[in-house]
Amino acid sequence: MQKKTSFFQRFYVAICLVFFYLPILVTMIFSFNSSKSLTRFTGFSMRWYTELLHNTEVSKAVYVSVTIAILATVISTVLGTITAIGLSKSRKVLKETLLNINNLPILNPDIVTAIGLMLLFSSLGFRKGYFTMLLAHISFCTPYVITSVYPKVRSLDPNLANAAMDLGATPFQALTKVIVPMIKDGIFAGALLAFTMSFDDFVISYFVSGNGVKNISIVVYNMTKRINPTINALSTIVILVIVLVMVFANVLPKLLEKHASKHAKKIQRVIALLLVFALGFGLIKCGGSAAENHVLKVYNAGEYMDLDLLTQFEQEYNCTVVYETFESNEMMYTKLSGGESYDVLIPSDYMIERLIKEDYLQYIDWDLIPNKGSLMDEVMNKSYDPGNRYSCPYFWGTVGILYDTTVVDPADLQEGWDLLRDTKYKGNIYMYDSERDSFMIALKALGYSMNTTDENQIQEAYQWLVDQRNTMDPIYAGDDVIDNMISGNKAMAVVYSGDGSYIISENPNMDYFTPSQGTNNWYDAMVITRDCNETELAHQFINFMLNEESALSNTEEVGYTSPVKSVYETMITGEYEGVSSYIPDFENPNSEIFRYQEPKIKQKYAELWTKIKAE
Repeated sequence: MQKKTSFFQRFYVAICLVFFYLPILVTMIFSFNSSKSLTRFTGFSMRWYTELLHNTEVSKAVYVSVTIAILATVISTVLGTITAIGLSKSRKVLKETLLNINNLPILNPDIVTAIGLMLLFSSLGFRKGYFTMLLAHISFCTPYVITSVYPKVRSLDPNLANAAMDLGATPFQALTKVIVPMIKDGIFAGALLAFTMSFDDFVISYFVSGNGVKNISIVVYNMTKRINPTINALSTIVILVIVLVMVFANVLPKLLEKHASKHAKKIQRVIALLLVFALGFGLIKCGGSAAENHVLKVYNAGEYMDLDLLTQFEQEYNCTVVYETFESNEMMYTKLSGGESYDVLIPSDYMIERLIKEDYLQYIDWDLIPNKGSLMDEVMNKSYDPGNRYSCPYFWGTVGILYDTTVVDPADLQEGWDLLRDTKYKGNIYMYDSERDSFMIALKALGYSMNTTDENQIQEAYQWLVDQRNTMDPIYAGDDVIDNMISGNKAMAVVYSGDGSYIISENPNMDYFTPSQGTNNWYDAMVITRDCNETELAHQFINFMLNEESALSNTEEVGYTSPVKSVYETMITGEYEGVSSYIPDFENPNSEIFRYQEPKIKQKYAELWTKIKAE
């Protein structure tokens, strides 16, 4: 009986280890993949490690993550330990009150803490960057240190410090020679927790950083917008470093025990000097970027630009470009409304309309943009910005259905959007995880405008999506749909045309179409903010992006349709010849552009979409 129990215990432990460590092993294996695929191994290669070594953005992010984690850990550990000791000597009412207050940031959702800190820094006029990220990390790490140290302090005899002082120790000696050594396990646990939380943090860092300062989490998150296997290479290196640190952490105490009297003070001094150097270098670097004479702050969607163009622009105009990315138009608006300042934004049509209504933008001086003549007539003078007074087109396209030609019957395409409810393809569909695009599909399938405010029509669309969910078992996916469709994992997916072009170029079995019921014709454009500090440089940047060479490089890198006529013609007869998704069908009178939604209507859509996803 004991042998059986032992076998099952071992089997259970083995299953747990596989569950925890298999994803790490897969990540490490695919870091040596020769292709771009994140799911299909095609051969051994060091390609992604080479690209990672030449990626200056990643090296800067590693520096920011490591130094901020170290500094936040040291400062929060000192603050937390002193606070825990002070609480142990406080009156009961004060002690319980402060402990309950200490629990609030621990229980508070990260997003709430992030937005609160962002608004605090904005109201105080702090320039977001390295220093604000450090302050934020100290603020959310300290409560965890207090929670780890306080139980150890409570377990001590309250008369220990008094006894030490009776024997001739000063208060400081009583603290450092008696109290701290006895609670060092709690301090060490709190420090480890603080370091881990700081190094891993994404949400809070994303909202409190600025001026091009990014940690590893932000960079990796931006990489996930499109296929970028350097994520695997970076993750593998981080894993190996963590393993080495853990080995070192287990070996170092034994070495210190052997040579404690001889080398302990020297080691402490070296560590202290390294910390001072890291803090000084970080603040100098932060201040150095602020001292630049000409700095252009550009805010764009993740993985939506050829970053080499930024270097070229900096060299040509002798300036610095601080380039930041956002996940969605709504997240961009949150940071903008929270007081963050940028010079050039690249939002979508409906968001541009909102920014115009709320007076966030300034007029574009088209006389300062000589390359304006290269723009196609098809992308100009649209409903979101009549006359293009505020915006200059960046990319354009449609939303459609990407399908596997070896699986989907061409005759079924006549069903239009109802193809997504054809039970022949049950369990074989990716729906785009977006309330706007999903409701657009349902409304167009029902013959309604995708900008409708009629609650009965919205309710019908909701029911259409519920029925589709119940009968088709679709997977609601985001940008991960790109790699999955390149690998041919599903028969169909709702995608943006630019992503469709990229997928088709990697997997020729795929094709793309827009249903006759109509779809979303979308436009992303460059705009200049009302508070722009470098108006002339902002116009030069827009003009630079319309240059034929720049526009060609950008569209080749990203895969979306260029608004520059010569580049568009080059692409449809060259790299994307015959790729239907690169040639937007804007002749369909049933297609529309998304318009700005009033808060009440937007909330209605959001509530219904939550119900669809939750049920």
